[in-house]
Amino acid sequence: MSSLAVYVVAAAAVFGVGVYGLIVADHVLRKLLALNMMGSAVFVLMVAVSGSAQGRPDPVAQALVLTGIVIAVAATAFALALLVRIHHDTGRVTLSERGDDDD
Repeated sequence: MSSLAVYVVAAAAVFGVGVYGLIVADHVLRKLLALNMMGSAVFVLMVAVSGSAQGRPDPVAQALVLTGIVIAVAATAFALALLVRIHHDTGRVTLSERGDDDD
């Protein structure tokens, strides 16, 4: 098994765990962590696949991954700030399907 295949399988496994966590989790923080796992799997896949014929990674793909990491950190910080605000306003951080909001 080549190193590219190992990275592709690992990225697919991490992405699958992220999808499972996104579907199953009720807590918003766990959903956010699952989305971050899925993004990390995409970053690993992009770097693994971007190898050129000489065996060196493509610098454009590396720049795209680095930019994606910065955007993911900023989006995660924003989502955490929203989560703190939701907890402050409602007192809960889960997504309920009951629809029994007290307005």
